[in-house]
Amino acid sequence: MRTRIGTRLILGAGFATAVVIGGMAFALLRSHTAQLLAERTRSADQLSETIKSATHFDMLENRRENLHRQIRAVGGLQGEGIRKVRVFNKEGRVMFSSAEEEIGSSLDIRGEACYACHAEGRPLERLGIQARARTFRAPDGTRVLGLINPIPNEPSCSTADCHAHAAKQSLLGVLDVNISLAEVDREIGRSRMLITLSAAAAILAGSLMLWWLNRRLVVRPVAALVAGTRRVGEGDLGTTIPVSGNHELSELAGAFNTMTQRLAETQRQLAQADKLASVGRLAAGVAHEINNPLTGVLSYASLLRKRLADDAEAAEDLDVIVRETVRCRGIIRGLLDFARPTPPARKPMDLNEVVRRAVSVVMTQLSLNQVDLSLDLATELPVVQADANQIQQVAVNLLLNAGDAIGDGGGTIRVTTQTGAEGSVELLVRDNGRGIPPEDLPRIFEPFYTTKGSHGTGLGLAVSWGIVEAHGGALEVHSEPGQGTCFTLRIPTSTESGEGAGSGQPPIPTTT
Repeated sequence: MRTRIGTRLILGAGFATAVVIGGMAFALLRSHTAQLLAERTRSADQLSETIKSATHFDMLENRRENLHRQIRAVGGLQGEGIRKVRVFNKEGRVMFSSAEEEIGSSLDIRGEACYACHAEGRPLERLGIQARARTFRAPDGTRVLGLINPIPNEPSCSTADCHAHAAKQSLLGVLDVNISLAEVDREIGRSRMLITLSAAAAILAGSLMLWWLNRRLVVRPVAALVAGTRRVGEGDLGTTIPVSGNHELSELAGAFNTMTQRLAETQRQLAQADKLASVGRLAAGVAHEINNPLTGVLSYASLLRKRLADDAEAAEDLDVIVRETVRCRGIIRGLLDFARPTPPARKPMDLNEVVRRAVSVVMTQLSLNQVDLSLDLATELPVVQADANQIQQVAVNLLLNAGDAIGDGGGTIRVTTQTGAEGSVELLVRDNGRGIPPEDLPRIFEPFYTTKGSHGTGLGLAVSWGIVEAHGGALEVHSEPGQGTCFTLRIPTSTESGEGAGSGQPPIPTTT
């Protein structure tokens, strides 16, 4: 049978709480019992001293009847808890007692009244109050506190006229007072019940609190995680779990949400990569089949153009055929570059030098469109292992795209190189053109997708992405309509980090 973690937590914490509270209750009850007994013992000692003081002169003058009468009177106060009062000599013979049947009898020195003196092995008058007290049960089952109080041989006793004791005799006898502990036991019983109920209430309250905390902090978050995991397993990658609190489960929920977002992005990228791969295979086949007849068309059109150089009208028509055929051949070449990219020939490369060569290629065209190009190249930029010609192709394509985004009205392009994070170098191409609409961003790396109309083939960014991915780098874009666009080319500085580092998936375009 499956047991929930929360149930185990409650049971374990409840057991620990019960043990702790039970131990505290036991210690409290024991302390309270000891306190009650100590108070009762002090009361018995005070009573014993009072009896000694009241009977002192009767003992001194040997007024036995008065002594008997006083002891019987005190022993008869059973309503006050006094069970018995008696006096016995040092040999253990009862001389006076509130229970007359005991008078003249002798006590066993191993009995409860004589144990303290004989067990301690030292004179009784030197024993403390706790050593002179003992508890025992009466025949009726009631607990009784017995306290013995020594009667010392004072100088007045050894020199009295009525009777005399030797001066060397230190102890004349012992006064024994028996006090009922019935009231103390009832108080202990009430305290035990009260402490037990309080402990039970505390354990119940603690269990309820643990149940509530478990319900709020464990059961609900775990149930949400389980439900979310099942939905993700069923294919719903848009699942999110509410994140509340500041504890491990909330961190787990946040990590779960991040994981599902990344899974959704990865799934989209895989679909995009599969789409690109399918298009690439199709493009390769189409390009191969079209390239041969297209070469023939271009060759014969060029020959006819030479033969009909004197016929202006025919020459103009043939120029259109040649121009459009060359344009088709360029599209096919782009298709082949996209479908069958050439592996990069990695050599030590200075990114700044590559950027300067790319700028020299496009500078004339940008100047004609009144585009102001500025360079911000980092000094001491790390050398990277890359194919300089392919990276230059990417840089040229980014610069031409930036110029097309600006249009004929003029604008600015800022080219920046810098050291990137995690051992990489970065090339940033920013323009202040029209920007890319949010609905177009997810598709800009798809082949044949273009926002330039008839002026573009839609292969430039797709080919550029393939080149960057082959280098284990990344190509990212941030754009906001009306504010411009920034493309970031990131290349790892070491071959080890670049080999296989590419995801095989197009980057995720984002807006700023």
